[in-house]
Amino acid sequence: MQTPEFPHDSATITLPGPAGALEVAVDPPDAEVPARPLVAVVCHPLPTEGGTMHNKVVTIAARALRELGATTVRFNFRGTGASEGEFDQGAGEQDDLRAVVAWVRARRPDATVWLAGFSFGAYVSLAMAAELQPGMLISIAPPAGRWDFDSIELPNCPWLVVQGEADEIVDPQAVYDWLENSGAEAELVRMPDTSHFFHRKLMDLRGAIKHGVRTHLPDPAAGA
Repeated sequence: MQTPEFPHDSATITLPGPAGALEVAVDPPDAEVPARPLVAVVCHPLPTEGGTMHNKVVTIAARALRELGATTVRFNFRGTGASEGEFDQGAGEQDDLRAVVAWVRARRPDATVWLAGFSFGAYVSLAMAAELQPGMLISIAPPAGRWDFDSIELPNCPWLVVQGEADEIVDPQAVYDWLENSGAEAELVRMPDTSHFFHRKLMDLRGAIKHGVRTHLPDPAAGA
């Protein structure tokens, strides 16, 4: 399979991955804002529970970043949507993310790469952050207590964590305890009365992301 060029307009493409083809959606920044030399790769929740790159939390996170001038890349992990392969308990999914980021960096060497993820996607992106060295990491409802967080090497970059306090799937206290006990240097946003999927709180999530990352955005002029 030939490796595709990086699209200038919104497009869904097929990328060679470690377990076969990966389905990848690329969207440019909003036309109303200056484009920044920034590509944010956003990872989706657990495929075995219906998670895809079209999940509402994933798409609102990507939207928030595009409203700030970033280009966003969403992709389906192996075995999800049109991506080939089978679910691999997080290990193979880390390989998928590595392949997507390598493609972004090869095709957009001008750009800073950020990583973001929701739930299982937050676990995968966090597990890969020390290796991939993103300019920023955004973790939405990271599933501490459900996946092996103890062996994760903490990222060495600005880090935003957003956690709903009424999360019925990820124990919020497990997230808070892990952040405290691990010595993680993260900006934690606790969203009251907010469930795992941010029902009726998606616009609040959008605002929390935009507020939390704004000071870390690269200058649009840097890509000129």
